[in-house]
Amino acid sequence: MPLIKNTRAPHFTIPGVEFISLAAPSRGSQENALWQAVIAPRTTGVVHHMTREEILLAVSGDGIVRIAGEAHRLTTGDTFAIPAFTDFQLESATDEPFEAIVVLPVGGRAVVAGEPSFAPPWSL
Repeated sequence: MPLIKNTRAPHFTIPGVEFISLAAPSRGSQENALWQAVIAPRTTGVVHHMTREEILLAVSGDGIVRIAGEAHRLTTGDTFAIPAFTDFQLESATDEPFEAIVVLPVGGRAVVAGEPSFAPPWSL
């Protein structure tokens, strides 16, 4: 596995969320993509699912994963495994940003209802 320097890691932004690509095939990884997600305070992401299992590790702030009709609070150090093809929503639960490290197998795609699936650009 090559050393991947993240001093110039690519950043991607959608309203309320910043994604920082830490490892991806374009950056030297082979089987998994790894990124940091920073969710702005009191921001709720869009309901979506992934075509592969996605793993979240909370690194700062408080977050909420809404999945299968339940809300799961995440605090620093908590890990959540989101099964493939299961709709979920992620949000920041306080007036502080919520930050998580996310792992997705290469080839995983995101699906938002009514839209074509897409490979998150931070995972390529």
